[in-house]
Amino acid sequence: MPINIEALGSKGTPRSWAWNSKDALLYALGVGAGMADPVGSELEFTTENTMGVDQKVLPTFGVLAGFNATGGKSAMSNAGTYDPRMLVHGEQGIRLYRQIPVEGEITLVDEITGIYDKGKGAVISTKAVATLKADDQPLFELTSSVFIVGEGGFGGDRGPADVSNKAPEREPDISVTYQTREDQALLYRLSGDRNPLHSDKKFSDVGGFPRPILHGLCTYGFTGRALLASLCDNDPARFKAMEGRFSSPVLPGETLTIRIWTGEGADGTAIFQTVGGDGRVVLNNGGFEFG
Repeated sequence: MPINIEALGSKGTPRSWAWNSKDALLYALGVGAGMADPVGSELEFTTENTMGVDQKVLPTFGVLAGFNATGGKSAMSNAGTYDPRMLVHGEQGIRLYRQIPVEGEITLVDEITGIYDKGKGAVISTKAVATLKADDQPLFELTSSVFIVGEGGFGGDRGPADVSNKAPEREPDISVTYQTREDQALLYRLSGDRNPLHSDKKFSDVGGFPRPILHGLCTYGFTGRALLASLCDNDPARFKAMEGRFSSPVLPGETLTIRIWTGEGADGTAIFQTVGGDGRVVLNNGGFEFG
């Protein structure tokens, strides 16, 4: 069965994910925290027993829920059959309703919010709401889209033309450069995404890559760190929402430069891009909200 266009609006069944202090620390290390940070100290995200420092959780930690939640079915199970090797992560967003606790458990329910025919492939958009079990109140919301190569041509809506968060044609107000590790993907995968594309050269060869590539959500986490440090003084309570589009793969060991433009819209918003070592844009159409 091809893409099931009747799946639009369908929901998955509730799934659960519990984490602890160690999980949050491992994620922080996986997205480069603690490595001679050019913006400021990150001990609150990378240690749990530093005198006078309370452990905190990086806001982008929430994206792990999509990989780690178990016990039910994702809404994507309603989308029909397709070759999972042809699925590419297109966009990712997260909206925080409050700080993510150092340890906790959430219930996650997702919904298919868009199915679009792009000719050469299909785009499926989803939204997931995470509710903290301790008080049964929303903790964060995830939005995502995937592009499935070869599954287009079913005569569906092409979807809206997205021109949001376009980077201004001027130098950024803030620029932060991070160096990724050669083994960054091997470290990040321990947080849940064990796709061999990021660890096994036989898989990356099939995709035409010179070697295993970095997880897109790892690049997303590096970017979130730059935004948090530069615009929120590393205070997770001020980090409200982040969204962006993946536009090019990254190889472990590359530098990542996060270019940030403030003052392009309402107060408390910014536009960003992340570029690789050769200047190509790897995370585009970035929008950020902060308090």
